[in-house]
Amino acid sequence: MSQARFTVVVDNHAARGLTAEHGFALWLEYDGRIIMFDTGNKEALLPNSQALGLDLSKVSDLVISHGHYDHTGGIDVVIEQARGVQVYLHQAAFQPRYVGANGSAEPVRMPGKSTQALGHLKDEALHWMTHDKLLSKNIGITGPISRRNEFEDTGGAFYYDQEGKRPDPIDDDIAIWLRTSEGLVVCVGCSHAGIVNTLQAILESTGQRSVHTVIGGLHLLNASPERLEQTAKQLNALGVRKLVACHCTGDDARTYLKKHLDAEVIKGYAGFSLAYHPVFAPDGA
Repeated sequence: MSQARFTVVVDNHAARGLTAEHGFALWLEYDGRIIMFDTGNKEALLPNSQALGLDLSKVSDLVISHGHYDHTGGIDVVIEQARGVQVYLHQAAFQPRYVGANGSAEPVRMPGKSTQALGHLKDEALHWMTHDKLLSKNIGITGPISRRNEFEDTGGAFYYDQEGKRPDPIDDDIAIWLRTSEGLVVCVGCSHAGIVNTLQAILESTGQRSVHTVIGGLHLLNASPERLEQTAKQLNALGVRKLVACHCTGDDARTYLKKHLDAEVIKGYAGFSLAYHPVFAPDGA
């Protein structure tokens, strides 16, 4: 049985010889599938993939965590190279998006070239994530995540309009989970639904009792002391053993979590890699 292999391709930080940019992309290799989870911002996806020996033409599935530019900037690159790729995202990923306040909101929507590339796909290659979906016995994608915890919000001043009159709840935020021999591994883009909301939803849908590893962005850059305290408390309660904090987590938040979590907390970067053994044989094996 093949290992589950996770490689950060794009991140705000990068190993020597790789390009860093404000964005996130994660390569997942498991159950005979190659999944690209998000595609970074603009320039880093292709050169980093090549430098890491990752062949984008072999990507079988492209999962988009949400529609912000720093996660969708390389969609056209993946679609161009991986001709048979299946794409998974929520319809709200195409919405106009802005971040900021006091009349200085900046656009953060999906780039036009990515929107166009998706628009040229055949209907059967696009999968709208209105509910949870299994890709295999070991791999699942969430649908929209319930927002149950009052201490969690989207992590910023996000709006549908430049005037800041229509708050954007970022309903398109989704995540991936994988069953491994160590336990559940959860991959998140920015956790705009809240990392605790996300993990609780995944545990409920899978029937598992704990999460072993979380990898991705937690968007705690603007988190209050109260939110950080509650987040750490809940992550400990959920049994998290390893946290690879990437992209938008924030240095101060990562430092806080490293001090207060029972889990091993690792600073993620482009080039970082993990591997786990599967718990079930791949479908058809």
